[in-house]
Amino acid sequence: MDQVRVGIIMNGVTGRMGTRQHLDRSIVAIRDQGGLELADGRRLVVDPILVGRNPAKLEALAERYRIDRWTTNLDEALDNAEDAIYFDALTTKERAPAVRKAIAAGKHVFCEKPTATSLDEALDLARLAAAAGVKNGVVQDKLFLPGIRKLKRLIDADFFGTLLSFRLNFGYWVFEGDWQHLNRPSWNYRAEDGGGLVLDMYPHWRYLIDNVVSPIRSVLCHAEIHIPKRWDEAGVEYRSTAEDAAYGMFKLDNGVLAQFTTSWATRPYRDEIGEWQLDGTRGSAIAGLRDCRTQERANTPMPVWNPDIPNPIDFRAGWSQVPDNEEFGNAFRIQWEMFLRHVVEDAPFGWDLLEGAKGVQLAELALRSHRERRWIDVPELTLEPAS
Repeated sequence: MDQVRVGIIMNGVTGRMGTRQHLDRSIVAIRDQGGLELADGRRLVVDPILVGRNPAKLEALAERYRIDRWTTNLDEALDNAEDAIYFDALTTKERAPAVRKAIAAGKHVFCEKPTATSLDEALDLARLAAAAGVKNGVVQDKLFLPGIRKLKRLIDADFFGTLLSFRLNFGYWVFEGDWQHLNRPSWNYRAEDGGGLVLDMYPHWRYLIDNVVSPIRSVLCHAEIHIPKRWDEAGVEYRSTAEDAAYGMFKLDNGVLAQFTTSWATRPYRDEIGEWQLDGTRGSAIAGLRDCRTQERANTPMPVWNPDIPNPIDFRAGWSQVPDNEEFGNAFRIQWEMFLRHVVEDAPFGWDLLEGAKGVQLAELALRSHRERRWIDVPELTLEPAS
C-alpha cells in the first residue's frame, strides 16, 4: 500500500497539555494505529520531530514514545523541507514569533490558542499565512467534546423551541502553591508573561458560542484577581498581576443572552468542571465535557415557594441523559486528523488563523469592557486592514 509521509515539527509539547493531548493521544496514537487511510486508498503516516528548550525532557519524551528525532534548534528543524507541518504548543507569549518563523519557512501551521497576546498580532499571523499560501489551523478542541456534540445535536434537531438563555459555570480551584503543588503553571497569573484567565479561556468561548449557538455581537465583562499572592514552581512568592476569574455576558446574533462565570478560584458542586445550560420554550439541556441531560416541557415540575417545609421535588430526577448514539474519540485527535487530511487531501477545515484571531478579539474586547465598565460591540473580523 502506498504511503504518504507527513513530517510534523512539534514545538512545546513537553508541557502537560502538549504531551498528553497532542503527542500521546493524537500523533502517537495515529502513528501506532497505522496512520490514516486517505480517500484514494493511500495511507497517511506521521513522522514527528520534537522541539523544545530542555534537552533532557525532549530526550525522555522521545524515548518514552519511540520517536527518533528531537532538537533544541527550531531554525534547524524549520530548514528541513521534508517536514511539512509546524505545530505550536508554546506559552502564549512565545507563540507568535515562532509561528511567524514557520510561515516564513513555508510550513503549514497548526497551533494552540490563543494565537497571540493581541488582536493586531493574531491578525498579522493570519494575513502572513494567507499571503504565503500555507494551510493553517487553530486548535478548537471543545467543539469535539462528547457533551458539546450532543448539545449541538439537540440544537440541530430544534429540541429547544425558542431559545431563551444560555449560561455556563466553568472552573475549579487552582492551588496557590504554598502548601499544595500547582495544578496550573504560575505564568498563567502574570500578565507580563501572557497570563490571564480572559486571554486563556475567552478564545474557547468565542468558537464554542459562534459555532454551536450563534455568533457573539457584544460583550460585557468584569475580571477579578481573587488570589493576589501565589507561589511559583520553585516555591518563590509572587504577586498575581492577571485575573483568575471573569464574569461575562454575551449578546448573541439570535437575541439570546449568555452568562458565563469562568473561575480558577471556585470549588465546583456539579457533575463536571464545566456545565453549559440552555433553556428554551420546549425544553432545557445541561451539557458537560462528556455528558448531556435534558428536560422537556411536558416533564417540567411545578415548584411552589414554601421555605417552611423541606423541598418535595427531586429536581435532578426529572432530567434524562442524551444517549451517545456514536463512539466519541479524543477531541484533539479528531481535529488533528481533520487538519492532516486538509494538508494532504485539501479536505475542508474551517478553523484557521483568522478564526483564532476572533478568539483573541473577544478576549481583548472583554478586558476593554472590564476597564471601561460597559458593553462593547464585537465587529466583524476579516483579513482586510481596517479602514
